[in-house]
This record gives sequence, structure tokens and C-alpha cells, in this order.
Amino acid sequence: QVQLVESGGGLVQAGGSLRLSCAASGRTFSSYAMGWFRQAPGKEREIVAAISRSGGSPYYADSVKGRFFISRDNAKNTVYLQMNSLKPEDTAVYYCAADPRSSAKTVSTTENEYDYWGQGTQVTVSS
Repeated sequence: QVQLVESGGGLVQAGGSLRLSCAASGRTFSSYAMGWFRQAPGKEREIVAAISRSGGSPYYADSVKGRFFISRDNAKNTVYLQMNSLKPEDTAVYYCAADPRSSAKTVSTTENEYDYWGQGTQVTVSS
């Protein structure tokens, strides 16, 4: 089992940047594919970005391509989400999640593939 703790959220003006971090407990972080999801008020949770166990093959939702970048540091048990050129529509609670069943190069893009979730961090983008 793994515990996930997100940090780095906050209030930022449109066009600004934030970097989210997700720290994982345990010594098997490198065995999990990782993903970032978000949920805006009144909307369903959606995937934002995902990364394989090995750190390759990143996946991005169309709405964030070219603006958001996912990375991981297996030595630090941490996954990051660099968010640039933020827009008001990026306002949401952002969650990181871990998939324990993926292969080394597989990216997991659906919620039901993820077993472990963080508590979320609020990102608010003002216009």
C-alpha cells in the first residue's frame, strides 16, 4: 500500500505557473504508474496527465497539452506536475493517484486503473 500527499496548490493569476508535487510513502514507488487528475466544481473528475513506472511515455489531456508537464523522481518517491500558462478553467482540486498493476512502460489513463489516491490540493486561477 502507498500513501500519497499532494502539495503546491494555491491561487495564481491567469498566465502564471504552479508546480504540484505528490510525495509517496513506502519503498516501492518505482513500481507504480502515476497520474494527475482534477475535479472542478460541478464536474466529474478527469485525467490531466499520467506517467509510466519508468518515467517515459507521458500522457496529457488535450486541454493541457503544451502547458502542463508531468515528471517523476523515483529516488525521491515524488511525482510532479508543472503547470504553465494557467487558465481560469484549470481551477480545480488536483489529485495524484498510483496504479500498482501497470507494466514498466504502460501509462494508465482511466480512474479505475488507480488504486491509491491523495487527498487533493486546490488550484485556483483568477482571471
